Amino acid sequence: MNPFQKKMTRRLAAGLTALSLLFPVLPAAADGELTELRLQTGSMTAVVNGQNIAIAKPYTKNGITMVPVGVFKKAFNSQIRLEQSDVVKVMSGPHTVVLTIGSRTAWVDGQKVKLPSAPEMSGGTLMVPLRSVAEGLGGSLKTGGGSLVVRMEASAGAAAAEPEVPTIDNDEGKTKVGNSYYNWSMSYPTGLMIGESGEDESIATFMSEDGSYYMEVHVSPQPVPYDADDLLQQLVQTAKETGETIIDRRVYPDAEVPYARIITKDGDGSLWENRQYYGHGQVYAVYLTDSTAANYKDLNKYAGLLNSFKTSFDMDDKVIKDISTIEGGMKDAYNSDYGIALKIPAGWTGDNSSMLYEGRDGSKLKLTVTSAPQGFALEDWSAQLQSWLKDSFMSSAYEAKKTYPLEVAGKNAIIHEYRYDFGNGWVKEYDVMLQENGYRYLAEYSFPDDDGKGQDQFELLIRSLDIDFSVVSTNFGQLEENEYLTDKTKTDRKISKAYGYSVDIPSYWTPVSERFESADVEYEFLGGSFAIRIDEDQSYEMTVSQLKDFYDNEAKDYTNLKVEEAKDINFAGVPAVSFTFHQTDNNGIAYTGRQILLEHNGATYILSTTLNDANNTAAQSLALSSALNSFKFVD
Repeated sequence: MNPFQKKMTRRLAAGLTALSLLFPVLPAAADGELTELRLQTGSMTAVVNGQNIAIAKPYTKNGITMVPVGVFKKAFNSQIRLEQSDVVKVMSGPHTVVLTIGSRTAWVDGQKVKLPSAPEMSGGTLMVPLRSVAEGLGGSLKTGGGSLVVRMEASAGAAAAEPEVPTIDNDEGKTKVGNSYYNWSMSYPTGLMIGESGEDESIATFMSEDGSYYMEVHVSPQPVPYDADDLLQQLVQTAKETGETIIDRRVYPDAEVPYARIITKDGDGSLWENRQYYGHGQVYAVYLTDSTAANYKDLNKYAGLLNSFKTSFDMDDKVIKDISTIEGGMKDAYNSDYGIALKIPAGWTGDNSSMLYEGRDGSKLKLTVTSAPQGFALEDWSAQLQSWLKDSFMSSAYEAKKTYPLEVAGKNAIIHEYRYDFGNGWVKEYDVMLQENGYRYLAEYSFPDDDGKGQDQFELLIRSLDIDFSVVSTNFGQLEENEYLTDKTKTDRKISKAYGYSVDIPSYWTPVSERFESADVEYEFLGGSFAIRIDEDQSYEMTVSQLKDFYDNEAKDYTNLKVEEAKDINFAGVPAVSFTFHQTDNNGIAYTGRQILLEHNGATYILSTTLNDANNTAAQSLALSSALNSFKFVD
């Protein structure tokens, strides 16, 4: 997690922690009775069933009323949980609303919705669109007496049945907490709640039940040993990057585990104690904030808790509550939309929604579900994959190893094992192909070919794969076909009315940006790219002059860049200039690039292409040149 993400996590968590301090406890409405919330924009007082509560001021943004998310907690007994660095879940009765800071995409009872305004942090408080959240939780919104009025039945407002939030009080005899995989432990005061930090156990969050303080533990790899002074430098640098004010700084080189400590004040005025330790090839960062602290010395009361932190975990100590779910170095991954569960290495990062998981050693796993074409069997798909790979790689950069059957998730699957090299080293890949109930499941696992553990890791991943094949047909209808099934000669005509041109785009290309009414369009495919950019601000003559100057002069200083051709041509019926060059990028991947510049209706059009040497096959080259040659003006 980078410093910005840490700051967002800490700011959001501090804001949520403060919710319980802002709102007094209100008497609960009887089952079936309506709970009524009245509020006004610009007013720091809201009324719940006739009783006043203090809130952060609601405001209007682009016509949308934004309110502090915490108002739903006391008004309707909603549960509010921080799940990731920028994701908050609000739950009432059978209803759940999942919000992401800065995003207009939300999920209401599992359904994707578009918000009229994105949730945002304002003065340390998370503000959300009132109507969207209120109605998402089963309430109604009306105006009355100059106020906005939200009503909800008390029974609907009762919190849904959820697993009890783990606290020390739930675990008799436990007085410590820690993570056995990441090798740390500390004291666990009564009432300290374990938060949710997504799938990555390298981050742990805690919050006191009374909302008095909040803390996080972060673990990140650091192969080069750090002493206390190094750790202090890291803390100071992070504080500067996040715009925090450093109030105090110290090093403790003689402690049992040497560490550094700084006290900071963030942009919202919250005070934080930040510590870093080094051990086991890892840096341990501990952050703590108290929303009531007015002076940095007020944090001294947590010295006992923070001083109890150790970069070790004693498996024989029965009073330690182990929050790690990692077994055998593997952690759970799951996508409920597709009914796919598996275990991935604990050190991997990933996204369950996109089902893409990556290791620091270059290993990668990508899972994809697509529809199976009518009348096509698994063997047909296998043959198409092999043909597609041969069309995508030069023979010198690709080697098919073997194809064999294997039982995966209780079904018959086909495995393709092959090697390829983009120019920066050979990579081995296993493609697992499985077809069931009209859908195709593809698992693509790749790793550096010189990694001796890659094959063993593949076997662990595949053995752990569990698929509920009834889920996809319940959640989806017809899905897109896999790119392996797409004929490389098949194209789709695209027209830009705003800029007066058309172009035929190969169907197998993946859009990066395909809004043809905008000035920038871009596609990518295995080993190459295609882009159209329109510049309405700089003249055609100036753009051509600048590029010619670069290729004639500055490019000579680049040893990995060779200009192969620069000439005047006729393109799309008008005079144009074409530049062709060959370059090896910083990763060692060699490719050919081309830029074509032309003018139309006072605007400069720049068409750019790239194609790796390793992927410069006849099929790929033809698709790229055909797309270029299809470009024409239509206004």
